Amino acid sequence: MKKIGHILVIFVVVLLLTLTSPLLGIAQNPTQGKLFQNQTQPENKIDGFPVMLDGKPLFFIRRGISSFSAEERANTITRRIERIAQNNSIPVENLKIEQSPYDNSLYLSVNEEVILTISERDAKAYYSTPEVLAQQALQKIKVAIAQYRQDRRPEQLLKNIISTVLASFTFFAISFSVIKISEKLFPFVGRVIESRIPGIHIQNVEIISSSNISLFWLKVLQIIRLFVLFLLLFYYATFVLRLFPWTRVFGESILGYLVQSLELVLSAIGKYLPNAFIIAIIIFITYYLIRLIKPFFMAIERGNLVIPGFYTDWAKPTYNLLLVIIIALATIIAFPYLPGFDSPAFRGISVFLGLLLSLGSTSAIANVIGGIILIYTRAFRIGDHIQIGDVIGDIIEKNFLVVRICTPTNKIITIPNSSLLSSNVINFSISSRELNRYLILQTTITLGYDLPWRKAHTTLIEAALNTEHILKQPAPFVLQTSLDNFYISYQLNAYTNQPNLMVIIYSELHQNIQDKCNEVGIEILSPTYTSLRDGNITTIPENYLPSDYVAPAFRVQSSDSSEQ
Repeated sequence: MKKIGHILVIFVVVLLLTLTSPLLGIAQNPTQGKLFQNQTQPENKIDGFPVMLDGKPLFFIRRGISSFSAEERANTITRRIERIAQNNSIPVENLKIEQSPYDNSLYLSVNEEVILTISERDAKAYYSTPEVLAQQALQKIKVAIAQYRQDRRPEQLLKNIISTVLASFTFFAISFSVIKISEKLFPFVGRVIESRIPGIHIQNVEIISSSNISLFWLKVLQIIRLFVLFLLLFYYATFVLRLFPWTRVFGESILGYLVQSLELVLSAIGKYLPNAFIIAIIIFITYYLIRLIKPFFMAIERGNLVIPGFYTDWAKPTYNLLLVIIIALATIIAFPYLPGFDSPAFRGISVFLGLLLSLGSTSAIANVIGGIILIYTRAFRIGDHIQIGDVIGDIIEKNFLVVRICTPTNKIITIPNSSLLSSNVINFSISSRELNRYLILQTTITLGYDLPWRKAHTTLIEAALNTEHILKQPAPFVLQTSLDNFYISYQLNAYTNQPNLMVIIYSELHQNIQDKCNEVGIEILSPTYTSLRDGNITTIPENYLPSDYVAPAFRVQSSDSSEQ
C-alpha cells in the first residue's frame, strides 16, 4: 500500500504541473522568457550563435555585420522572430525575400520590417550563395512561426490537456496493475523456487538454505519491478512535458540528459569492466568463504561438532576474528582495482584516514588485544560471577573492547579489556562449571576460650545447614584458623552451587549463626570484647533467656581464695 501511495503522490504532482503549465506559460513575463531562451543558447565557435524560437535553434549566425557581432546579430534576430510569432495578425505569407537597392544584398522582411540581412560574407561562411541561404532561412522561419502559433491555439491546448489526462490515467493504471500483479505473483514464485531448488549442504551442515535462495531471487524481482516503474514514470513525464510549448524544453532536456548520462555511464562501465570482473571474483570468493566457515563455528558453539582442545565459548569470537581477517585481506587485494585508485584525491583521503587511525586507535588496539587474550585464556564468560578489584558482580557482556558487569545493586560497570590484563580476576563460577567443584563460602567468628570448641563447631554447621542454597553434601565444616590472646578464630566453610547469590547467602548465613549461637547460649564476643563479668547481665537477647533468669550478684574473694 505504501508503494501505491507513493506512485499516487507522484501522479498527482505531475498531473497538476502539466495541467497548470499552459496557465503558467500565458502568465509568464515575456522578458523573462527571452532571458531564459538567451541563457539556454548553446555557444559554439564553429557553428556560430543560434537563432532560437520556442527553445529550438532555427539556424546559426557565423559572421557579424557592421558594428554588430555574430552573437548580437543572433539575439536581435531572435527577438524579432519572437515578436512576429506572438503577433497573430501578421500572416506567415507576408514574410518575403527582398533585395536592397543600395548594395544588392538580400534581406527577409515582413510589412516593411527587416528581420534578417544576408550578405556575401554570410553565404561564404556556409559555402553557398545569398539566394540559396535566404530561401532556406525564409522556409525555416515560416515553419517555426506556424508551429509556434499552432502549439498555442486554444483547441490545441485543450487537446494536449486531454492527452495529459489520458496519459496520466494510463500511467497510474499500468503502475497499479504492475504492483498488484507482482504482489500476487512474487509469493508464488518464491514458493516455487523454494520447493524446486534445494539448499546447499556440506555433509550434515546447511550452508545456504532454499529459503535464502528464494529470498535472493525475490529481491532481484523487486529491483526489476522498481526499474520498470521508474521507466514508466520517466516516459510518462517526458511525454506530458513535451506536449506543451512552455515545458517542451524541460521534457526534451530530460531525455537528452538521460541519454548523455547513459552514454557516459556505459562508456565508464565498459572501460572499468576488467577491474570490476576482478573485484566481483574477490567478493564472490570472500562471500562464500564466510558462508562456508560460519556453519562450522555455529555447530561448535551449539555442541554439535566437538574438536578436542577447542572450547565452545571460543567459537563465536574465533569466527568474528576470521571474519575481520578475511574481509581485511579481500579489501587489501581489491583496493588497487577500485575506481580512482591512482587519483590524488583518493590518495589524500587514504593518508588522512590512516593518520586518524594511527593517532586514535592506540587504546582501542590495546583493548582488542586484551579482549582476545581474555577470550582464549577463558578467564570468564557471560553469566559468571566475578570480582575485579573492588568490583563484584555478574558478567552481562564481553567483547573485544570492554567487559560490562552488573553488581548486586544493579549498577552496570564497564571495564576496558586493557585494564583487566593488569588486574586480578576472581571467578566464583568456573570451578563448579568446569571442575565439578562447588564454591566454598567462608566466614569467620571469634569466640572465647571458655567455650568448648566441639560445641562451636556443631552450632556453626547447624547454622550453615539451615541456610538456603547451602549444600548438604558436601557437608559444611569448621576450621580453627588461629589461637589469639583473647579468642579463638572459627572459620565456617560451606558449599554452594549458586555463586551468583553470594550476597544473599552470606546475609542469611550470618543471620542463622546469630540465631543458633543465641539458642545454645553462646555469646559472640568478637572481634574483642572487654567486660567485668562478675555481676553483669548476659549479652544474649532476652527472648533466648529463661523466664526465671536473674543477673548474678557480685562475689568478693580474699587473696587466699577463701569465700567471704
